[in-house]
Amino acid sequence: MESKKKKAGVVILISDKTDLKPTKIKRDKQGHNIMVKGSMQQEELTILNIYAPNTGAPRFIKRVLKDLQRDLDSHTIIVGDFNTPLSILDKSTRQKINKDIQDLNSALDQAELIDIYRTFHNKSTEYTFFSTPHCTYSKIDHKIGSKILLSKCKRTEIITNKSLRPQCNQTRTQD
Repeated sequence: MESKKKKAGVVILISDKTDLKPTKIKRDKQGHNIMVKGSMQQEELTILNIYAPNTGAPRFIKRVLKDLQRDLDSHTIIVGDFNTPLSILDKSTRQKINKDIQDLNSALDQAELIDIYRTFHNKSTEYTFFSTPHCTYSKIDHKIGSKILLSKCKRTEIITNKSLRPQCNQTRTQD
């Protein structure tokens, strides 16, 4: 009897109208990341999509960056579900950022990669995830890129359907 396991997977969807010419594609066996290197409109581009596991996400992302460091350059954009906030603005509770996240941010800095969304919205508190058990919002989906690519970005935004936002109902129980 076959056991049914939940599987993760990432893809990079590229419109037929986009003139991307892939030269290299790398993916991990677990389906947690995929990288496409190529050129678009005579410019080099590397796109990395990451789906980090729920536990140990910052360490996982650092490991992916280390494993792919030879392929990442000033033409790199990293997107995906990091399953972790990168700054205190990415959490509705404004808790301090733990050491693993600080280490991840340091690794991003060393690779000269920046949070594109946070650069455009340095005080924004838009979120991409709601935790029902904790009644908290977080921004765990990120767009990271090189400073050189930032000059090519005109805008970035989080599009939410406010009517689908869950409400937190707090109830009191008396003994």
